[in-house]
Amino acid sequence: MSGRAPRPDRRRLLLQLALVAEASVAAALLHRASATTRPGLAAVSAPVPDAAPSSLVVGDGRTVHLLGLGGTSTEGLLRRIAAEIGAAVDAVVAFWGADWQRDVIIVAAGSEIEFRQLTRGPAGWVDVAAAAVADRVDPVHRSAAGQRVVFSPGAAAMSDYALRIVVRHELFHFASRADTALDAPRWLTEGVADYVGRPATPRPGAASAASLAVLPTEADFATSGDALTLAYDRAWWFARFIAETRGPATLRALYWRAGGAGHPDVGSALTEVLGADEPELMAGLRRWLAT
Repeated sequence: MSGRAPRPDRRRLLLQLALVAEASVAAALLHRASATTRPGLAAVSAPVPDAAPSSLVVGDGRTVHLLGLGGTSTEGLLRRIAAEIGAAVDAVVAFWGADWQRDVIIVAAGSEIEFRQLTRGPAGWVDVAAAAVADRVDPVHRSAAGQRVVFSPGAAAMSDYALRIVVRHELFHFASRADTALDAPRWLTEGVADYVGRPATPRPGAASAASLAVLPTEADFATSGDALTLAYDRAWWFARFIAETRGPATLRALYWRAGGAGHPDVGSALTEVLGADEPELMAGLRRWLAT
């Protein structure tokens, strides 16, 4: 990665997130999709051709491997993912750089039970579209053994708009895993993944500024429905605020410092990278959201 700061000590490098964390973003996106009446988020109804490529080379020469495990919607889903993955790789590389795994493995599960088995998720998971998972991280070679992005059959019902967000969001997790500690703040990992995945929209204005200018807690990401959506929205707006006022490189630096191996506490990381404490930053975010 051009101009990249030296990475911290890899001896403490851990997996990026618990799998429940990876799954909840898809649940939040699905909730947003069902809660809005925008045509772009309507459920997909148009037929999709069944043939899907088994692999393709995209973006900067990365190879994407597409594996379907049966089921009535698998081939159509993989074909739609194949149509999105090139732009998704470009989006991740544009923000994160090119220093991440060259082979991207995408799996479409044939059933919800199979999806839970592949991701080792609890049986209580519902409305989950995708999860970026890995068996382990090799701290010496910065590789994630068995790393893949797994889609559930439910992802086939997503609109192109929502699926595009999920593909980019999960691909960012896939790319950043080797640089992310297990105990990295969820507002950081999910907010930056949403920054990469979600298109920019107009700022909400003064009426919503106060409710959105809050860093969500770990407990906020353990909720569901509107509360979980709000947690992701708060994380996303903070990431956008940093990127749009201080530049994407600063947001990337904050990710490395606040969420990388050996990271300090959140307050220290914010002050070190942004030169301001949390109350100052939230005040600035409120003003930015309101304008």
